[in-house]
Amino acid sequence: MKIACYPGSFDPFTNGHIDIVMRSLKLFDKLYIIVAENSTKSGHYLFTTDERIQMIKEVFKDEKRIEVIKGDGLTAYQAKKLNCLAIIRGLRMVSDYEYEVQYSSINQYLAKDVDMIFLMSRKEFSFISSSRVKEIYAYDGDVSALVPEAVYSAMIKKRENRNEK
Repeated sequence: MKIACYPGSFDPFTNGHIDIVMRSLKLFDKLYIIVAENSTKSGHYLFTTDERIQMIKEVFKDEKRIEVIKGDGLTAYQAKKLNCLAIIRGLRMVSDYEYEVQYSSINQYLAKDVDMIFLMSRKEFSFISSSRVKEIYAYDGDVSALVPEAVYSAMIKKRENRNEK
């Protein structure tokens, strides 16, 4: 069985992420979506890790080849433990490339047997990032076309709770 993982903070999970997941399933029999805490983003999360995991599980509830799990330490080590052949990463713009090359290099150092696979975003998703979605959301902009329904509903609920306070 060919297994891969797709790690990220996914705060929030976007339609661009869905595209990368669905294209990954054409290459692999099983995909772990690893929802991780990013130490450089601490304190800037819209959703808790558990909330993000639940939303992504809801998005893929009918896809048996996907398992959504919590990040556990270094991604390279977790990928090895899960018997992954590859770590999937999406590239939206050239600006993502430099970061991803560094990420790839450190993962290759930590787990030589786990390859990195980069999938370029499709043009229609190349402008979507979780950070931009959060920014639009923060100013009450419409993000409904940028995220899956389960995520959009959670964002609306969070906004309503925020407004009630």
